[in-house]
Amino acid sequence: QVQLVESGGGSVQPGGSLRLSCAASGGTFNSLLMAWFRQAPGKEREGVASIYNDIHHKNYGDSVKGRFIISTDNAANMVYLQMNRTKPEDTAMYYCAATTRIWNRWSDIGTYDYWGQGIQVTVSP
Repeated sequence: QVQLVESGGGSVQPGGSLRLSCAASGGTFNSLLMAWFRQAPGKEREGVASIYNDIHHKNYGDSVKGRFIISTDNAANMVYLQMNRTKPEDTAMYYCAATTRIWNRWSDIGTYDYWGQGIQVTVSP
């Protein structure tokens, strides 16, 4: 059983930066596919980014490519999402997710077995 706890959310002005953190426990961290998802009010949950720890392979959603960076600290069992050049449309609840099914589609919410509680990010002037 993997437990995930997000931190670092809050408010930021458009164009600003914010870093989200996700602490993982209870699993073999290096063998997990880790991801960040987000869900805005009235919208479906969408994949933001993923990273497969063993080989550091990364994927990004089209709306965040070139602005967000996903990374891990394997020694600390942490996953980060560095959010740069933020936009109002980045406003959402952000979720950390994990799975051992590394070959499934990274952006499919059904791929993931473990989810954090979510953390709010608001981008506004």
